[in-house]
Amino acid sequence: MSDKPVSIRDVAKKAGVSPGTVSNVLTGRKPVNKDLADHVRKVAAELGYQTDRLASQLRTGKAQIIAVLVPDLDNPFFTSIVSAIEGCVSQENYEIIVANSNDDEETERSRLAAILAWRPAGIVVIPSTDRFPNRDLIERAGVPYVIADRVTHSPQADTVSVANEEAGAMAARHLLDLGHRRILLAASVLGLGNMRERCAGAARVIEAAGAPAPEVLETGLTFEVASERLSKWLDGHERPTAIIGFTNFTTLGVLTALVGRNIRIPDEMSVIGFDDYKWMCARSVPITAIRQPIQAMGQAIWSRLRSRIGGDTCPPMRVYLSCELIVRASAAAIGPKGQETSNASDGNDQDNVREMARPDAGTGIKPGA
Repeated sequence: MSDKPVSIRDVAKKAGVSPGTVSNVLTGRKPVNKDLADHVRKVAAELGYQTDRLASQLRTGKAQIIAVLVPDLDNPFFTSIVSAIEGCVSQENYEIIVANSNDDEETERSRLAAILAWRPAGIVVIPSTDRFPNRDLIERAGVPYVIADRVTHSPQADTVSVANEEAGAMAARHLLDLGHRRILLAASVLGLGNMRERCAGAARVIEAAGAPAPEVLETGLTFEVASERLSKWLDGHERPTAIIGFTNFTTLGVLTALVGRNIRIPDEMSVIGFDDYKWMCARSVPITAIRQPIQAMGQAIWSRLRSRIGGDTCPPMRVYLSCELIVRASAAAIGPKGQETSNASDGNDQDNVREMARPDAGTGIKPGA
């Protein structure tokens, strides 16, 4: 057997097509009939053909790489977004590289500079701040990019996020329908636009219902800080009858703080979480939650970025996706004495909460102006 690497010409000869067709199939540069494309891929796999990325980059000046920069790789929401994007780009023969900004502008700038040295075909960024001043690096390099989740309202870039204000309103409306009036809003950092929008949506419907204006507690960006701040707040204030946690870490912080004070869910306190994950229903009192459309977000992000890579020069688009309220047992109706009416909680629930509150325990598009 020859030690010579299998070439694109070898694949073309065996598949009975031109080298250009093989290249189009394997790079996704031009559309090819599906049956023919499947045949070429099968032949390439049989021969063990490996794309020479370096040679391809030298020819085109760009790598078949999509870079994704997120604020925190320890946060399952961000890794879920990365996974959803990866599922899309891999179907078009792009590779994905991921970097972490640690929610810090200076680190974000350093990571972007390193990413741009690879000459990626496109970049997806979840910025560390609303201002996202580091976009200047990407724009000077002329690399297509999409801003996700934390919408900066940049007039220069496509953005993809959920309809945050409506998501907050949805959670508050559910609690109001259950009779709650004293509701605490737990948000990570109000310096982030998506947090402000979720709080604004909830406050709007609560105040429209004639209930007291909700208190808003900033819980920070980590599970540990969220738990500590919520615990202190609960010790120093009149208890609300319900809490809405506007991130997954905030939700974990709420659960941990309530367990630490033996406050039963939902008998003594209703809870609505955010970023619905499997662990939220794998407990004796499953968590009612606002589910973000992760897969749809990944598809929308890739759709916008793919269009820009392909030369789309239309004005920047803002894509908003709707969230979904998943009703489970952690939010219950207020009873005659001002407490929730439910028998879903028992002593075992508290042990369950302690287990599930560990951060590692789980895992319509509207164009705007």
